[in-house]
Amino acid sequence: MTTVRIPAGWPATEEEARAVQDELRTRVVLDEPGPPPGTGHVTGVDVAYDDERDVVVAAAVVLDAASLDLVAEATAVGRVSFPYVPGLLAFREIPTVLAALDGLPCPPGLMVCDGYGLAHPRRFGLASHLGVLTGLPTIGVAKNPFTFTYEEPGTPRGASAPLRAGDEEVGRALRTRADVKPVFVSVGHRVSLDNACAHTLALARDYRLPETTRRADALCRRALREATS
Repeated sequence: MTTVRIPAGWPATEEEARAVQDELRTRVVLDEPGPPPGTGHVTGVDVAYDDERDVVVAAAVVLDAASLDLVAEATAVGRVSFPYVPGLLAFREIPTVLAALDGLPCPPGLMVCDGYGLAHPRRFGLASHLGVLTGLPTIGVAKNPFTFTYEEPGTPRGASAPLRAGDEEVGRALRTRADVKPVFVSVGHRVSLDNACAHTLALARDYRLPETTRRADALCRRALREATS
C-alpha cells in the first residue's frame, strides 16, 4: 500500500478548486468512441474514508475485460485533501486515486469510476477529472442520478433512458438487471456514451453494479480497515 502526501499547491478553497475545474474541463475529449467492450484491460477505482482519522484509501482493480478475471490491484492511503463540498468531491480523492493507479504493474486500459463524469453540476466529475489527468478513456457509473432527471427505462436488461439537465443529455439511466433499479452512466473522457453503456453492461453480468466497482469497493474497504486498525 502506497502512502500519499497532499501535493504542493493543491487547491485549498472552493474558489481555487472551481478554477482548476474550469481549466481542466476544456481538455475533456468527447469525440472518441473508446475501446471496444470486452477487449484489453478495464480498471475499477473507488475510495473509502475515515473522516474522524482524516484518512482516505483508494483502490484500483484491473480486470481482463473479456473474462473479468483479476489481472492486478493496488491501494494507496493518504490524508483527506479537501473538505466535503458537493460538486468538488474529486479534490478529496484524486491524489490517492492517482497513487493507487501508479502502483499498478500494468496499464489500466479503460477506467470505470464509482461516480460521475459529465453528469455533474459543472460537467466535470471524478471520471472526467481522472481521465484528463491520466489521458486514459474513463467512464462514470453511479448508483443514483445526483440532481438530474430521467424517465424510468424499460424493465429488460439493457433498457436505457436519457439522464437530463433540462434539455441536455448528460448521461443515461441504464438497466443492468431486469426489474432492478438502473445505474447512471456518463462519459468521463475519450469514450462515447453508447460505448460507456455497452462497457457497463459487459461488466455487470451478474449484479447491478459493474464487477470493476464491486471489486474496487471491497478492496478499498478492506484496506481502510487495515490502515486504521
